[in-house]
Amino acid sequence: MEAVVVDAGSKLLKAGFAAPDQDPAMIIPTKMKCVVEDGDMEDSSAFEEVTVDPVVRGFIKDWDAMEDLLRHVLYTGLGWEMGEEGQILFTDPLNTPKVVREQLVQMMFETFNVSGFYASEQAVLSLYAVGRISGCTVDIGHGKIDIAPVCEGAVQHIASKRFEIGGIDLTNLLAQELRKTNPQVQIDINEIEKLKEQYACCAEDQSSFDSTLNSCQKEKHVLPDGQVITIERERYIVGEALFQPSILGLEEYGIVEQLFRSITTVAPELHRQLIDNIVLCGGTTSMAGFEERFQREAVLCSSSVRPSLVKPPEYMPENLPNNSAWMGGAILAKVVFPQNQHITKAEYDETGPAIVHRKCF
Repeated sequence: MEAVVVDAGSKLLKAGFAAPDQDPAMIIPTKMKCVVEDGDMEDSSAFEEVTVDPVVRGFIKDWDAMEDLLRHVLYTGLGWEMGEEGQILFTDPLNTPKVVREQLVQMMFETFNVSGFYASEQAVLSLYAVGRISGCTVDIGHGKIDIAPVCEGAVQHIASKRFEIGGIDLTNLLAQELRKTNPQVQIDINEIEKLKEQYACCAEDQSSFDSTLNSCQKEKHVLPDGQVITIERERYIVGEALFQPSILGLEEYGIVEQLFRSITTVAPELHRQLIDNIVLCGGTTSMAGFEERFQREAVLCSSSVRPSLVKPPEYMPENLPNNSAWMGGAILAKVVFPQNQHITKAEYDETGPAIVHRKCF
């Protein structure tokens, strides 16, 4: 039986048996609804739906909820049998705390009785997915942005940058802006998310963005409940916030400037291989105009060096940037488990959870 690969993000959990040239078999929301058992509440009409987020800003925070979610994924979704559990590989976000890695490997062996475990950092896996072992990843997730230079399969942590903002913050920004121009309309946050995916885009450059603030084509949009809203410059503000974080109230450099600052922290002789292999990943990077704006800003940052964005191989699925960490994990799983580079049950029993730091890097 093939190893299972799990990439648990703040918004979506992706899981499936290791098949590097295919999308993950399961892509489901990470957010979970609490189910009230019979007799727990006498008056069910007074019950308000409660949701829990097992993963917050990329890291597991609610372990009980995560256990329930993984139980559903592994046994119901992927068909594992109790007592016949297989091997599993998890993706690690940048700068995952040691205690989180230890608790995860402990849960896998002691609760799920897996026969083998491995974990690898998302930045490394995203590069594997496009056939590279060195480069720099810019990962814009639902709850965080990770910028990570990788040399010969090793993340350069001293040069990496993690930001506690992501797609959810851009959704909240769009909601805030839409309320200003549509004060009478009540819009659910889930509907805002859909509007972001449909309308959000990046201006060609900052001057183009500034001009949209004065003149922007209006577009009417009918919400599912029949309300009509007007969308104008809001569509550009969402993308611009990545290049001008001050829009979000943050005193930070824009995403491209952060990338170059990260790369220049690495030894000079490695700059070329990082600049030549930049990988954009995460759902937000598919925003209309983002890639073109990114490249334009990169040229402005460094007139002497032209950065090169790595294109996904033709044989890989079209939406590779959304699932690159999972696909890289599927590639790695084909190596570490057959070659016995993973953590075995015997090794875990002998050493305990701390073995994850020695064998998974």
